[in-house]
Amino acid sequence: MSTEMYSMALVPKDSIDSYLQKVSKFDMLTAEQERELAERLHYHGDIEAAKQLILSHLRFVVHIARGYSGYGLPLNDLVQEGNIGLMKAVKRFNPEVGVRLVSFAVHWIKAEIHEYVLRNWRIVKVATTKAQRKLFFNLRKNKQRLGWFSDAEVNMVASELGVDVKDVREMEARLSAQDAGFDMPVEDDSGDMIAAPVLYLEDKSSDLAANIEADNWENHATDKLSRALSSLDERSQHIIRARWLDDPKATLQDLADHYQVSAERIRQLEKNALKKLKLAVGDEI
Repeated sequence: MSTEMYSMALVPKDSIDSYLQKVSKFDMLTAEQERELAERLHYHGDIEAAKQLILSHLRFVVHIARGYSGYGLPLNDLVQEGNIGLMKAVKRFNPEVGVRLVSFAVHWIKAEIHEYVLRNWRIVKVATTKAQRKLFFNLRKNKQRLGWFSDAEVNMVASELGVDVKDVREMEARLSAQDAGFDMPVEDDSGDMIAAPVLYLEDKSSDLAANIEADNWENHATDKLSRALSSLDERSQHIIRARWLDDPKATLQDLADHYQVSAERIRQLEKNALKKLKLAVGDEI
């Protein structure tokens, strides 16, 4: 078999039934054939022997992968991960152990599928330690109904798996939880939208009381300045606005040319106007 055809057999791209029909065309091996190929690989590094061992067991990977279809993950991906486990098993298989390859490979196939399920079942991993992983898969298998476990069921599962009751309850809660976007609103069972979790975070850099006080002070100061400015004569108002409020600001000479006076006279008018404003608004300006 060519390398391209061999690679295609390891990566199911069609429907799983179509893929199973393709891999079923590879002959099953007798115990003698399997041992001969395993010895060629183990003692001589024969790559062709490894390929034959792998191809003859691909249908077995599909059978195992179908047992994990309840996790809502693509079956083709589960099969592909299982095929990786099969290749690892073939690489480590020792024909002198005295067991068939299928018995040895089942551990490696399931291990790869387990890793894939744990990586992709939820955004946040539900199991990280070895004990949690064991509990995750066994709990999924033992949970026969959608409702929560009764106390008796929790005690039974804890006893069978050799774990604490609280660990069973914690894993059950993780299995029942749903992923939620951190910054996107979610819809509850009644169809109402729930605010995104990010909105519940405290902004420690913000002081609400201080912000309100600052806004109130700014509005108050603006009002006083506006009233004080309106108390000036029209020319003084124009000079203050042109020199301090407009953009771009006018120069003394620009205003001197406008009023046909010297720049020094404009400076004096500006100074007097600023004094009047200060007296009108007090120390807040």
